[in-house]
Parts: sequence; C-alpha cells; structure tokens
Amino acid sequence: MHPSIGEIKWKIDRTKQLNNSFTNSCEMACRLQTANVSDQTILTIINSKSKKQTMKKQINETIKNIVLVHGAFADGSGWEGVYKILTKRGYNVSVVGNPNTSLANDVEATKRVLARQNGPVVLVGHSYGGAVITEAGNEANVAGLVYVAAFAPDAGESLLTLLPTLPPTPKSGVGAPENGYFWYDKAKFHAGFCAELSDEKAAFMYDSQLPNGFATFETTISKAAWKTKPSWFVVATQDETISPDAERFFAKRAGSTVTEIKGCHVVFISHPEEVAAVIEAAAKESAVKEEMIYSKEMTYSN
Repeated sequence: MHPSIGEIKWKIDRTKQLNNSFTNSCEMACRLQTANVSDQTILTIINSKSKKQTMKKQINETIKNIVLVHGAFADGSGWEGVYKILTKRGYNVSVVGNPNTSLANDVEATKRVLARQNGPVVLVGHSYGGAVITEAGNEANVAGLVYVAAFAPDAGESLLTLLPTLPPTPKSGVGAPENGYFWYDKAKFHAGFCAELSDEKAAFMYDSQLPNGFATFETTISKAAWKTKPSWFVVATQDETISPDAERFFAKRAGSTVTEIKGCHVVFISHPEEVAAVIEAAAKESAVKEEMIYSKEMTYSN
C-alpha cells in the first residue's frame, strides 16, 4: 500500500532538516516512494548527492598547488619571477631541486615534492623538465601538466632518440658529453639559451649551469602522463635550443592547449607574467575538468 501525500511530505521535511543543500528532495522522494524505496535508501541517495555538491565546491577551491621543475643546464632559481607572481595570487608554489643526474633521480626528486602537497597539483616543466613531468605526472595528485618550451616524450622515447628526429637548432650549444655529463657551450650560451637576457645575466647563468648526466638524455619514458592528464604548452617562438616546430609537434601530439610567446628558450625568465598566466589558467581549467569527471562518477541514475 502506498503512503499518503502527507506521509511523503513529512519524510521530505525530515530529510531537509538533515541536509538542507538538497533542493530537489520532493520530486526525488515521490519517485522513490512510488518505487517502494525504503527511508534509509532515500537518505543514502540524498546524502550522496549532497556529498557530490560539497566535493564540487572543494575541487573548485583546492587546486592552489603549483610545482615547478627546471630543465637542463639550470637550477630552480630561474623560476623566481614566476614564483613571485603566483604566490602573490594565492598559490602554493614549490620548486623542485632536481639534480639532473638521471631521469630516474629527477623523477624521484619531483615525486618527493609532490608527496608534500596538500591537494591536487599543477605540475610544470621547462625544457628537459618536460620529460621529468611526463613521467612524474602520473602521480595521483597531479591534475594538470604545463610544458614550457619543453620536451614531451611518449612512452618508449628518450631525448637521445627524439633529438635526431626533430628540426635542427644550429645555435644550440649542447655538445658531446664530458665524463658522463652534458654541458652547454660557452660560445653559444647567450644566443642559444637565453638571448633575451643581458650579457651579465647570461654570463652568470653559464658559469652557474648545472650539467646533465648522460642518463637524463638516455632513459626512456615508461608512461606518458599527458595521455591521461590535461596539458598546456608554452611555445617559445624564438627558441634556439628546442625548435619551436618541435614544441608545436609535442603540443599537438599531446592535445595540449597552446600559447605561443615571442621569446627565447628561457621564456619563463624573460616573460614571467605571460608564463604565469598560462599556469594559472591550467590550475583553473584543471579544476573544471576534475569537477566534470567527479560529477560524471557521482551522478545518480534515476
């Protein structure tokens, strides 16, 4: 025997007291009562829909963590301009001190920083750092990837296997390894690596460069995170270390959202505002994508 309308309304009022965020209680409760669904099931469904609404709000508010990974022949200090802009805008920004000794070591260094984050992360990599985030980006808390004038290898690819297939960059100063490490040539450093920066700044960056171990170029990617995570790509149109056309190729293959900036290889140093804007857009849009995925998983089928 079906309950009376009065009984249905009383049950609806009771569930509203327990959770006033569920606005469609009356319609759903009537349908469920008609289908002889128990009171406990009604409450479970209402609470689950309320949880979905709560989680959507949290997802929109929690992607405030940005992790930055430097590339070859440099250290994390180059991110200072981007770091200052994003922290002023309320983001929690961490810079990985990857040693550039091997891809495995650099991925592990990145994972250690990712493990310290409270909530989802946008992971950013410059140059060789793109290979690092392609591997480390498979961590569960990485919501989106940003490649800045970077490599974005696929599974089974390494920088050594990729470089001969990419458009040439005659001004690049990456030479043969010395005692197991790659260095950037002094004569080509300013023009090839940081053409927009001052002579003084370029000289300091050359003298403080961090060499790359042979294994950073030799090791292949095991799983490309850009295949399962949304990505953004900054193409530096005046890059003389990685060809802009190579960057466009990587971006297209990954299905990345592309921003082209008229800048040199270290575009994040010469154009920090523009690069920070791309990272912030990734943080906001990754939140939307995460919300859509969550909503799809939690939607109750009537």
